Amino acid sequence: MTRQTDILPLNEVRAGTTVRIVEVEAGQSLKNRLASMGLLANVQIRVVRNDGAGQIIVSVKNSKVILGRGMSHKVFVAEV
Repeated sequence: MTRQTDILPLNEVRAGTTVRIVEVEAGQSLKNRLASMGLLANVQIRVVRNDGAGQIIVSVKNSKVILGRGMSHKVFVAEV
């Protein structure tokens, strides 16, 4: 995938920002795990907490999901 400048990994998004998932670059197991939490391509999410270290909390479809930094680095998003 050729990255556009407005597409970045989820772990680089500031808290309070609403983004749309563009792609998940991971193995099938992780893709399935994220999909079961509602994190799929073209889904809009809001970053609730990202303090630059530790876990990232996102809001998706009226639920909050906690992601580790490694996992969030594989989720590519664009601001809406």
